[in-house]
Amino acid sequence: MTVNRLGLVVHGGRPEAVAAAGLVRGWCAEHAVRCADIDVWHDGGRRGALEEVEAAGHPDLVVTLGGDGTFLRGARLAAENDALVLGVDLGRVGFLTEVSASAVRSALDAVREGRFEVDSRMLLALRASRRLEVPAGMESLIEYGRGPLLPPPQVRPDCEVDKDWGIPLDVTALNDIVVEKLVRDRQVSVGVYVSGRLLASYSADALLVATPTGSTAYSFAAGGPVVSPRAQALVFTPVAPHMAFDRSVVTAPDEPVGLRLLERSGPAAVSIDGQLRGVLEPGDWIGVYAAPRRLRAVRLGPMDFYGRLRERMNLTDAPAAVADGSPAPLWSFTTPPPGDLAHLTLLTAPGGT
Repeated sequence: MTVNRLGLVVHGGRPEAVAAAGLVRGWCAEHAVRCADIDVWHDGGRRGALEEVEAAGHPDLVVTLGGDGTFLRGARLAAENDALVLGVDLGRVGFLTEVSASAVRSALDAVREGRFEVDSRMLLALRASRRLEVPAGMESLIEYGRGPLLPPPQVRPDCEVDKDWGIPLDVTALNDIVVEKLVRDRQVSVGVYVSGRLLASYSADALLVATPTGSTAYSFAAGGPVVSPRAQALVFTPVAPHMAFDRSVVTAPDEPVGLRLLERSGPAAVSIDGQLRGVLEPGDWIGVYAAPRRLRAVRLGPMDFYGRLRERMNLTDAPAAVADGSPAPLWSFTTPPPGDLAHLTLLTAPGGT
């Protein structure tokens, strides 16, 4: 692959990320690749994804240096430009990043030489009954504390505005879209629709729609299922609902999820991948659906998602399961599958043939 322009997203609060950024810039200088820092806010404000990628000269590769939060920042920009994104792992409980900081130069060499695969990830898109905005003073009120808010989402010019289907907003989410209460003593009351049909009305702290990638983030913390990132689905999860049915619902990728604030609901915040993007009032609604475009992430080797799940979540074996015998081996297979199983995706142990 020819890399002409590289966009760099750095977690500036971590010295190791700043040091790794120097390695990336040095690699770019050696290979005559233009490098630009993106998603920075030295002037006290932030820009929308389109403005960022235009200012950076439309990079064809975005490199993130940090944890999953930094990767989400880079994914927002890469998706806007249909660029590849490479995550360098400097976090603590990451599922999204791909390589360590010590391997960043060799990873860039692999991308330049085409020795990688593209990991295609589902993204979420959003329509709403009205444009999303954050009321004046909201940022200081909630003590955001993680840098300036993103600007209000723009209306997508390539999509039709319709009374029933709402306004198409220029946002994408890799993890989740969340509707959550704004004040402690007032839950949100929300009618939840799947494929246009009412599922149920909820009173809850929050309700979220996640991608398979986002199933290990907020949805997991709220008791939702772990879904393979290779799956095609939407995951709806209520957070602390006041009703007996408190389970997640996994829908097909072509089944949109609508969330409408009911008459007696308190106001609700709308967050996209953890970023506050607007406030809803009773009567407002949003529709969440699988985006037509997908994120293209760099994958340098087989993705051991379940091994990472065991490691990151500190999964241990039940004492009763191993009390009177040996624990289960970490690898089930050491040889390739037979012919009738050749279509399956199976990881083999290191050193297996």
